[in-house]
Order: sequence, then C-alpha cells, then structure tokens
Amino acid sequence: MSAILRPLVSRNPSEHHRVSTTLELFFDLITVIAIAAVTAGLHHGISEGHGLEVLPRFLFLFFAIWWCWMNFTWFASAFDNDDSLYRLLVMVIMCGELIFAGGAGYIFDTLDMRFGILGWVIMRLGMAALWLRAARDNPDYRQTCFRYALGILVAQALWALMYFTTAPGSTAFFVAGIGIYVVELAVPAFAESAKPTPFHRHHIIERYGLLMIISLGEIMLSVSHGFGALFSDHPSLEAALTAVSGLVVVFSIWWVYFCEEEQLTTTAQPQAMIWGYGHVLIFLATAVLGAAIAAGVDLATHHGEATAGDVSRWLGLALALLFATLRLVRDRAHRLPAHLAPALPVMAAVFAAGGLLGLPVWAYAILSVVLVGWRSPGRERHGAAS
Repeated sequence: MSAILRPLVSRNPSEHHRVSTTLELFFDLITVIAIAAVTAGLHHGISEGHGLEVLPRFLFLFFAIWWCWMNFTWFASAFDNDDSLYRLLVMVIMCGELIFAGGAGYIFDTLDMRFGILGWVIMRLGMAALWLRAARDNPDYRQTCFRYALGILVAQALWALMYFTTAPGSTAFFVAGIGIYVVELAVPAFAESAKPTPFHRHHIIERYGLLMIISLGEIMLSVSHGFGALFSDHPSLEAALTAVSGLVVVFSIWWVYFCEEEQLTTTAQPQAMIWGYGHVLIFLATAVLGAAIAAGVDLATHHGEATAGDVSRWLGLALALLFATLRLVRDRAHRLPAHLAPALPVMAAVFAAGGLLGLPVWAYAILSVVLVGWRSPGRERHGAAS
C-alpha cells in the first residue's frame, strides 16, 4: 500500500522479479486509446483512397503519443516509488494524454493543435514535476534529472511558440514540428550524458512487450469487424477471408517478435538507445498494419474507395518496415545461427515487393507463416544473447 509521501529514490537495476505495476498497465491502456484515435484517421484515409495525403498528420500525432509513453516508461523503470504523490502526478499525465486523444480526430482533420497543446502542457508539467522530485531525492543523479526537467520544459515552450506563430498544416508548421521533435529526441541523450539513469533492463523489455501486445490487440478489432460481416444481411466471405488472413498475420508477428526473451541484450549505449528509439518504427508499423487491415475489410464489404492494390501496398510496406526494424534493433545484437540471421531482412524485402506487386491479403498470411517457420523454430524461451 502506498505511503502519502516518501523519497523518490532510484530503483535497483538488478532487482529480482521486477514486473510492471498496475499503474503502468493503466497508463498503457490510455496510450493505446490515444493511438487508436489517431490510427482511425489513417484508416479512413486509406479506405477513401488518399492515405498518402493524411500520412504526415498520422506520423506527427503518433510520434507525440509514443513520446509521452517513452518519457514515462523509462522514468518509472528508474525511479518509481509508488507513493501517493507519484501516483497523482502519473494520473495528471494520463489526464493530459486523454485530452490529446479526445481531440485527436479534430487535430487530424484540421491540424489545429489547441487540444494537443493543452494535453501536452498537462502531460509535460506532470513529467517535469516527477523529474524535479527525483532530482531532489537523488544527489547522484541530480544533474541528469535537472537536465530532463529543463529539456521537457524548453521543448514544451517551443511547441507553444509554434502554435502561436505558424498556420496549421503550413510548410512552416511541419518544418518547425520536425525541428522540435529533434529537440525532444536530443533531451535523453543530453541528460544521460551526465550520468545514465538506472533503468531495469528486464522491466523495460517487459514494458515494450506489453505495449506491443496491446498494439496487436488493436488490430484484432479490425479482424473482428471482418468476421462481423458474416452476420450481416449480405454475408461477405471476402471480408471473412481478409479477417482470417489478418489474424494469421497478427499471430505471426507475435510469434516472431517474442521468439527471443532477451530483446535488449545490454544497458550500454548506444545499443540501449537504438533499441528504445528504434521501437517507434515497430509500433508505428503495427498501427499502420491495423489501419490497412481495416481498410481491407472496408474494401471487401464495399464501404471504401481504395483499390485492392492500394490496400496491398500499405500492408506490404508496413510489414516490411516492422521486420526490417526488428532486425536492426534486436537481431543485429544477437549471435544467431547462419540460417536464421537473414530471415528478417530477406522477408522484409519480400513483403515490400509484395506491396509493390499488389499481392492479395491472404498471400501476406502465407508469407508470414513462412517467416515464422524460418526465423523462430526452437528460439522460444531461450534467447541467444551476445
């Protein structure tokens, strides 16, 4: 049971049986609600035949949500003390993220960031307060924590300045946004250069794995809509085939992603940062895949304007990005047998080619099963870390 207030001291990075807390799981749920709100905009864009037009908006908003999750997840791994003030500050961050999620549709349509700025101000004030608490209670990490707090507040001030000085959707808007994201990404490197925070490696692996599972679960909602077409007045076997194919693809992604227990093999830089940052592309590709499968169901039930080739390109390129990134952030750091090492890059190239050729959805299911058979046999439960 949490105390009202106790020192927010660093956790032991070698602590045994360190698992995610219920508050962290709650935070993940809020994050996925926000991701779903943004992904819905991409889904409708793909389904209506103008996915490329809305892609920059999706990327802009998706990164913001993921970055909020990243900030909290790595902080909690190092400093979570579960007292009442800690819980309240995390709930403040969650409130800000829900405001962002609630306005995601409006932001997606207009790029008017008033809801984004409001949500982010709340989130960032909560996050900065946590870092300042950690700075007060951890003399050894004081400079690191102060740098994090300062970086967060400076970046937030830049977002506010951008809102008041650029027109939504203008070239200046996107250029300024990209520049501020560069500042955001630089904050951890700047802060950790003072003294690396004592994150728990296996706890971080679990946190990323849990977000991956929940992200895959979102795709299952699109799959269920495909099966739901069987119960309409005009049952659609094509939609059911899309759903079955999507289900096989999701199961295959789960199988390949979790075939190595040691996802992150070291706490040393730069590998830990490559792994942590690189996952944004894995989560991004998973969200795009869900949008594409949903668009495929729309196509099968005659509720969309996209062609089969359009949907195939989104499916193939999303899968290619996912597995190519997994090779970069995970497999590159493992000493894999010669016959397993090329599995992810080769199949990523095959998925990309399939997208360009316009393969049907069921073909991706078959290719996904091929990848499972190639990359993961015998790998479960005993990852080969370097």
